[in-house]
Amino acid sequence: MSEDAPATGATSSGALDAFRRFFALERDVLVLSAAMFAFSLGFQMTNRFLPEYMVALGASGFVVGLFGTFGNVISALYPYPGGAVSDRIGSRYALTVFGLLSTLGFAVWVVAPGIGSVAVAGVTVEPWAWIFVGLTLAQAWKSFGLGATFAVVKQATDPSRLAAGFASTETFRRTAFLVGPVLAAVLIGLRPEFTVSFRFVLGVAVVFGVLGTLVQHVLYDASGDSFGDSFAGLDRIRRDLREMPEPLRPLLVGDTLVRFANGMVYVFFVLVVTRLFEVGLDATVALGGFAYDVSLSSQAFFGYLLGVEMLVALLIMVPASKLAERVGLKPVVAVGFAVYAVFPVVLIYAPALAGSALPLSAVMVAVFAFSGLRFAGLPSHKALIVGPAERGAGGRVTGTYYLLRNTIVIPSAAVGGYLWDFVSPEVAFTVAAVIGLVGTGYFLAFGREFEAYA
Repeated sequence: MSEDAPATGATSSGALDAFRRFFALERDVLVLSAAMFAFSLGFQMTNRFLPEYMVALGASGFVVGLFGTFGNVISALYPYPGGAVSDRIGSRYALTVFGLLSTLGFAVWVVAPGIGSVAVAGVTVEPWAWIFVGLTLAQAWKSFGLGATFAVVKQATDPSRLAAGFASTETFRRTAFLVGPVLAAVLIGLRPEFTVSFRFVLGVAVVFGVLGTLVQHVLYDASGDSFGDSFAGLDRIRRDLREMPEPLRPLLVGDTLVRFANGMVYVFFVLVVTRLFEVGLDATVALGGFAYDVSLSSQAFFGYLLGVEMLVALLIMVPASKLAERVGLKPVVAVGFAVYAVFPVVLIYAPALAGSALPLSAVMVAVFAFSGLRFAGLPSHKALIVGPAERGAGGRVTGTYYLLRNTIVIPSAAVGGYLWDFVSPEVAFTVAAVIGLVGTGYFLAFGREFEAYA
């Protein structure tokens, strides 16, 4: 299965060329790509706002951290069982089941406030607990086919142009990441009470889930699908761990430290904007001789900040992948790691550093635009993961890499939540930045370049 169009080795790898290749795909891959856009849109509309939703339903900062760790557990454990399900019932029906489960997860989030507190065996289950339940369902479709996507790009792309190939695929997926939060911000602005307006967002996510499930079930023909045909179980996993290509090990160590650092604070970005700084937007915009008053709640403003972040990401990925063909993958990946590492302190201390020179809203726009630069290294990072793999083994190598990384990162959000709740947000974000910088430094010192780019 492919998330997006694989690169075809064409001489141009820009965004317009990527779109031309996308619409030239065989119908089945195009259908799956459209389904991925639908589910990515639904998930990105909702996921980044869930910590705020949970706090509004009575959760503490530490519970939000546990929620982030719970999501890490799902990300680490779902892909292999997902492959086993696909083996048993076939790709088409597996995709349909995963789509229905994800849609049901969105629906659980919609009804969570209406369920209220429930007493079970003398224990009170608070409304925010249903957000955990919804997550186990909502991530079902997202977990399918990560390794297959990497393998498709590797098989269809010249080794020296892997970064460009991944830049093309990421352009489509990240477009949903841009549209989703901005659409959510518009819907959140419809009502002043966040728990009401956010349910509009969740309702739209349910609609996208239904559409994505129907499209892939009706139009997708998996008869020629070469992925997920066999699953060798735990023995295969253990063998893949032992046989991971040696050049990947320094990358894995550095990447894991950087992702652990990001995982400590990622779920709290929305709370920094909405709860810690309480920054929205109140401005007057002059256009065509008319003046318009613009007023955004902090929650809606956060959605637009995510849009700024992803717009920068979409603009930077293709040029960065072209740069990698000149300077190598390692420097470009290192830049992405460095932005990941320092962003927590840039965000948490930005108002103090900026002082009164700029409105806080303008500072936040600049901070999230800076955050978008971390995606510059993403295509090169993926190329560096799959590049050393033997042809035909890209999916397994990718799955092994992410299984290891995501398993180690599991407790990160709980650690960050503990520091946020019981020490201070500033300490949580500073510790995260230090860990991220250690990971970046390790990769710079010991990371290996993929030979095709050396």
